[in-house]
Amino acid sequence: MTESTTAITQALFREVLGHYPTGVTIVTGTAADGEHLAMIVGTFTSVSLDPPLVAFLPMRTSKTFARLAECESLCINVLTGDQEDLGRTIASRWENKLDGVDWFPSPSGDPILADSLAWLDVRLESTIEAGDHSIALCRIVDMAVHNPVAPLIFFQGGYGSFVIPPLVARIDDGIIAAVTEAVSARDEIDQLATEIGCEVGLITAVNRDELATVASAVGPGKRTADGLGERLPMIPPIGDTYIATAGSEHRDYWLAKAKSATDEQRKNFEARLDYCREHGYLVSFLPEEGEGAYANMSEAAHQYAAGKLTPAQEREIRDRISRTAVDYAPRELKADETYDVGSIVIPLTDRNGESTLTLRLGQLPRRASGAEVKRWVDRGLAAARAIEAQLATVTD
Repeated sequence: MTESTTAITQALFREVLGHYPTGVTIVTGTAADGEHLAMIVGTFTSVSLDPPLVAFLPMRTSKTFARLAECESLCINVLTGDQEDLGRTIASRWENKLDGVDWFPSPSGDPILADSLAWLDVRLESTIEAGDHSIALCRIVDMAVHNPVAPLIFFQGGYGSFVIPPLVARIDDGIIAAVTEAVSARDEIDQLATEIGCEVGLITAVNRDELATVASAVGPGKRTADGLGERLPMIPPIGDTYIATAGSEHRDYWLAKAKSATDEQRKNFEARLDYCREHGYLVSFLPEEGEGAYANMSEAAHQYAAGKLTPAQEREIRDRISRTAVDYAPRELKADETYDVGSIVIPLTDRNGESTLTLRLGQLPRRASGAEVKRWVDRGLAAARAIEAQLATVTD
């Protein structure tokens, strides 16, 4: 056999092995002084049925594992797909890792994290040095499935469940209710699309990651709008009308998705949030290539809607959306200047003052004067207020 001469760089190692998914666990223990310890582990495996053995592989430089190795017992918590934030929280802390975390004691007294998928009460049998990691071989003394749902896994450099179901025509009860309510706004939307000669859509937030169109209309000669119920990813700049009035946690979560955006783009995304809160609408502008600037974003959004994405594909879609060539910087409209407007978006609020829907105007006439664009904005704002009033009567 000819020995391979390929240089195994760290990047190549991570790239190849990253295509093999591993479960994510948090190992807990109780130190002699009573402190509760916790460490997130991305490499955990079963070893033997008889005797029952498992192993996890911590970094040899881990100070937390050095303390865990001195504990009389350990508890291995298998995380669910909904516990990614918990894992990140524990991984980011240097001490007091379980402060504010809900847990209960294992038979040996170590923390079992609330809502974890399964737990294993173990004793550390031996530690074997293996390059930059250690192999912590553990004997199981008790174990149970606590919350039988999908696990959290690490795959292609990201966390998640990573089987995203098809999003096209995935209409759940929440979307059905939104579509039903939007029927009352149909006449207003049709009239607005015909009057301006554009595309008009009414969009709802499904959750903090997705949007869906619940009503749409197009003026004469315009392309048919996207289908009802198709999910769109809420990735900057998409979804800014909802984030504008959301709390700082949702704002930070949304902005963190724009990892490939330039500093200038990030500043524009943040400036739009402030502008929307102050003025109640947002305008984007087309570069020289016109509507073609939306092509890359639209293609990425449709790919997202098709579902069943790997983490690498999802990151690539997120990057393509956040690197859009469309100009999202807020600007003052000057009556005597001309503009190529990409879209006008207007948040609608419910009786509690929360942004629940967005009115979006697209495929707008090119080379419009600032005065004309301002007229579109005013007409859109009037339509938004009328739709709010109509929806209020539906929900009374």
